[in-house]
Amino acid sequence: MAKKILVLAPHTDDGELGCGGAIARFLEEGAEIWYTAFSTCEESVPTGYEKDELARELMAAMMHFGIPEDHVFVYHFPVRHFPQHRQEILEEMVKLNRSIGPDLVFAPSLNDVHQDHQVIANETVRAFKKTSILGYEEPWNNLTFQNQVYISLDERHVRAKAEALECYESQKGRDYTARDYIFGVTHAHGVQIGRKYAEVFETVRWIV
Repeated sequence: MAKKILVLAPHTDDGELGCGGAIARFLEEGAEIWYTAFSTCEESVPTGYEKDELARELMAAMMHFGIPEDHVFVYHFPVRHFPQHRQEILEEMVKLNRSIGPDLVFAPSLNDVHQDHQVIANETVRAFKKTSILGYEEPWNNLTFQNQVYISLDERHVRAKAEALECYESQKGRDYTARDYIFGVTHAHGVQIGRKYAEVFETVRWIV
């Protein structure tokens, strides 16, 4: 089992959506987990909320998982403009690699069509050349996705994922954050491997 895990999220809730169940399981099993959000999406915060609302909601979600505050890194790259900041993003990843030295990195799929997710996925491959990397699934952004790695989950792990996403009060109403969807998609993947629940990942690099 990986001992030091780094989750790379383009935007504040992407990591929970892509691998929140795995986060809950690996924390339970004693892994150290760091979480990085590259944008707090201040330009996209719904009317009626403060601009830093998503940053606050992120910290609430991390507290729900039990990830210490000093294991959470938040950047403020402008949402939907990551391609113009590729080199800066790469340099921050290199710093993270040097300071943490993870043995497993979760990042968006290389097949993700969102421009910000594409940058994070591609720069992850460059920054973490000697590290195992798994690409997480976000079906609304993945026209294709290869179910290559399954991480089986118990109901409590899926529940922790759903409850962490419920910390994002400003995002309620989005269909992909709904508890029924979270349980439904993880149950569907569980059925594929004869388990109750699972999350799926693409293998970018696996080092044994």
